[in-house]
Amino acid sequence: MKILLDTCIVGQAKAELEAAGHDVVWSGDWDQDPGDDAILAAAYRQGRVLVTLDKDFGELVMLRGASHAGILRLVNFRAADQASVCLGVLTAHASDLESGTMITAEPGRLRIRRPLK
Repeated sequence: MKILLDTCIVGQAKAELEAAGHDVVWSGDWDQDPGDDAILAAAYRQGRVLVTLDKDFGELVMLRGASHAGILRLVNFRAADQASVCLGVLTAHASDLESGTMITAEPGRLRIRRPLK
Protein backbone atom coordinates (compact mmCIF):
# COMPACT_ATOMS: atom_id res chain seq x y z
CA MET A 1 0.00 0.00 0.00
CA LYS A 2 1.13 3.57 -0.65
CA ILE A 3 1.29 5.59 2.57
CA LEU A 4 2.12 9.18 3.51
CA LEU A 5 3.07 9.55 7.16
CA ASP A 6 2.39 12.97 8.64
CA THR A 7 5.29 14.63 10.46
CA CYS A 8 3.63 13.92 13.82
CA ILE A 9 4.09 10.17 13.27
CA VAL A 10 7.40 8.98 14.69
CA GLY A 11 10.03 8.69 11.94
CA GLN A 12 10.97 5.11 12.86
CA ALA A 13 7.52 4.00 11.72
CA LYS A 14 8.61 4.56 8.12
CA ALA A 15 11.24 1.81 8.26
CA GLU A 16 8.87 -0.63 9.97
CA LEU A 17 6.15 -0.06 7.39
CA GLU A 18 8.64 -0.34 4.52
CA ALA A 19 9.94 -3.61 5.98
CA ALA A 20 6.37 -4.91 5.80
CA GLY A 21 6.31 -4.11 2.07
CA HIS A 22 4.57 -0.72 2.00
CA ASP A 23 5.63 2.24 -0.17
CA VAL A 24 6.08 4.96 2.46
CA VAL A 25 6.77 8.69 2.36
CA TRP A 26 7.27 10.57 5.64
CA SER A 27 6.61 14.31 5.49
CA GLY A 28 9.27 14.76 8.18
CA ASP A 29 11.83 14.10 5.41
CA TRP A 30 10.65 17.16 3.46
CA ASP A 31 12.62 20.42 3.64
CA GLN A 32 9.70 22.23 5.27
CA ASP A 33 6.20 21.51 6.52
CA PRO A 34 3.84 22.76 3.78
CA GLY A 35 0.77 22.65 6.06
CA ASP A 36 -2.17 20.31 6.36
CA ASP A 37 -3.90 21.32 3.11
CA ALA A 38 -0.78 20.63 1.04
CA ILE A 39 -0.02 17.36 2.84
CA LEU A 40 -3.56 16.07 2.25
CA ALA A 41 -3.44 17.18 -1.40
CA ALA A 42 -0.07 15.45 -1.92
CA ALA A 43 -1.37 12.21 -0.42
CA TYR A 44 -4.42 12.37 -2.68
CA ARG A 45 -2.42 13.15 -5.85
CA GLN A 46 -0.05 10.27 -5.13
CA GLY A 47 -2.82 7.84 -4.13
CA ARG A 48 -1.42 7.47 -0.61
CA VAL A 49 -3.29 6.73 2.59
CA LEU A 50 -2.48 9.52 5.04
CA VAL A 51 -1.49 8.37 8.54
CA THR A 52 -1.63 11.10 11.19
CA LEU A 53 -2.30 11.97 14.80
CA ASP A 54 -3.97 15.23 13.77
CA LYS A 55 -7.77 15.55 13.76
CA ASP A 56 -7.54 18.60 11.47
CA PHE A 57 -7.40 16.35 8.40
CA GLY A 58 -10.83 14.92 9.18
CA GLU A 59 -12.14 18.46 9.48
CA LEU A 60 -10.64 19.38 6.11
CA VAL A 61 -12.49 16.45 4.57
CA MET A 62 -15.79 16.74 6.41
CA LEU A 63 -16.17 20.54 6.57
CA ARG A 64 -14.35 21.66 3.44
CA GLY A 65 -14.89 18.63 1.23
CA ALA A 66 -11.17 18.05 0.59
CA SER A 67 -10.38 14.96 -1.47
CA HIS A 68 -8.31 12.16 0.02
CA ALA A 69 -7.16 8.62 -0.67
CA GLY A 70 -7.93 7.30 2.82
CA ILE A 71 -6.97 8.59 6.25
CA LEU A 72 -5.84 6.67 9.32
CA ARG A 73 -5.73 8.73 12.50
CA LEU A 74 -3.98 7.27 15.54
CA VAL A 75 -5.14 8.50 18.96
CA ASN A 76 -3.47 7.91 22.34
CA PHE A 77 -0.79 5.46 21.23
CA ARG A 78 2.81 5.68 22.39
CA ALA A 79 5.28 6.59 19.65
CA ALA A 80 6.84 3.12 20.01
CA ASP A 81 3.47 1.52 19.17
CA GLN A 82 2.48 3.68 16.20
CA ALA A 83 3.96 1.43 13.50
CA SER A 84 2.49 -1.81 14.87
CA VAL A 85 -0.96 -0.26 15.31
CA CYS A 86 -0.74 1.17 11.81
CA LEU A 87 0.24 -2.23 10.38
CA GLY A 88 -2.64 -3.94 12.15
CA VAL A 89 -5.20 -1.47 10.80
CA LEU A 90 -3.68 -1.52 7.31
CA THR A 91 -3.85 -5.30 7.24
CA ALA A 92 -7.41 -5.53 8.52
CA HIS A 93 -8.83 -2.57 6.59
CA ALA A 94 -6.70 -2.16 3.45
CA SER A 95 -9.64 -2.23 1.04
CA ASP A 96 -11.59 0.25 3.18
CA LEU A 97 -8.69 2.69 3.28
CA GLU A 98 -7.97 2.32 -0.42
CA SER A 99 -11.60 3.21 -1.15
CA GLY A 100 -11.35 6.50 0.74
CA THR A 101 -12.41 5.51 4.23
CA MET A 102 -11.35 7.51 7.29
CA ILE A 103 -10.42 5.35 10.26
CA THR A 104 -9.68 6.55 13.77
CA ALA A 105 -7.80 4.01 15.87
CA GLU A 106 -7.80 4.35 19.65
CA PRO A 107 -6.76 1.74 22.21
CA GLY A 108 -9.57 -0.82 22.17
CA ARG A 109 -11.65 1.00 19.55
CA LEU A 110 -11.84 1.67 15.82
CA ARG A 111 -14.14 4.26 14.28
CA ILE A 112 -14.71 3.73 10.58
CA ARG A 113 -16.27 6.39 8.37
CA ARG A 114 -16.78 5.14 4.85
CA PRO A 115 -17.19 7.61 2.00
CA LEU A 116 -20.68 8.54 0.92
CA LYS A 117 -21.60 7.03 -2.41
